[in-house]
Amino acid sequence: MATQPKPDAPLEERVKALVQALSAYIETYHGGWVQFVALEGEVLKVRLGGACAKCPQREVTLHGWIEGSVRQFFPHIRRVEAVEDEERA
Repeated sequence: MATQPKPDAPLEERVKALVQALSAYIETYHGGWVQFVALEGEVLKVRLGGACAKCPQREVTLHGWIEGSVRQFFPHIRRVEAVEDEERA
């Protein structure tokens, strides 16, 4: 289990921790994963893989669940975009 960053940790570190927590849930219950790629201003870029890579519900997962969760904790992040590269780093 990953440790949570301190509240005063850099923004990118805190966003990465949230994405890792979301990924752990997705991996356990859905067979897919989400990975932090970059935070560019108000846009968070992620990579979806595993069962999420070709899932017909991919956009719902990306915008409804991942983006909704991210914006709940980081309201200044306006959009979450998926990077199409399916390789997990």
